[in-house]
Amino acid sequence: MRIKSCPLPQAVLFDLDGTLVDTAPDLANTLNHLRREQGLPPLPYDTIRPQVSHGTAALLDLGFPDDHQRERLRQPFLDHYRDNIAVETRLFPGIDELLQVLEQRLIPWGVVTNKPAELTDPLMTALALTERAACIISGDTIAYRKPHPGPLLHACEQIAVAASDCLYIGDAERDIRAGRAAGMTTLAALFGYLAEEDDPVSWHADAMISSAHDILPWLGLEA
Repeated sequence: MRIKSCPLPQAVLFDLDGTLVDTAPDLANTLNHLRREQGLPPLPYDTIRPQVSHGTAALLDLGFPDDHQRERLRQPFLDHYRDNIAVETRLFPGIDELLQVLEQRLIPWGVVTNKPAELTDPLMTALALTERAACIISGDTIAYRKPHPGPLLHACEQIAVAASDCLYIGDAERDIRAGRAAGMTTLAALFGYLAEEDDPVSWHADAMISSAHDILPWLGLEA
């Protein structure tokens, strides 16, 4: 863990799945629910987890080999997941303490995710995070998605903070690419949904964090 040597950020932005919130259990349950309906055996959780950050398309690709079947099951997947969006989903350990410290110090925090608003909004509401977040930027809020920096820059406009004064934390290469392109400080969340083939060193984040508990010390803050 790197010792912080730059000024405390004026805002902290998070990716959602795999960074702020552990959504993998509910997404895995939805995928296996559909597989059982199609007469297929459930996939191991450890097989599903690394695909979660890549969204619905990646999970359907994993679960169903046939293109027509995947397209037919896309809406049932979304419907079932939305109806069961926060059964086992929780904040990652250490995140709630981090958010409380940021709020106590009046440092705004927000979410920038590629997850569509039809799923982001009910999830944030179910976890009682909507009113706490200074901004919530979903994958369809503007015309661009990460790794394009547009969603991060849009978040900066909403919270009236310069991108150079923001920290962005994410668990995928697209997150770090977007943050770097926006001119933000970036943290790679190694506790997220990384696959064996991922090489976070090559993402060139400002630091890599193995646990959400490491973020406060990295910022030079205490719970």
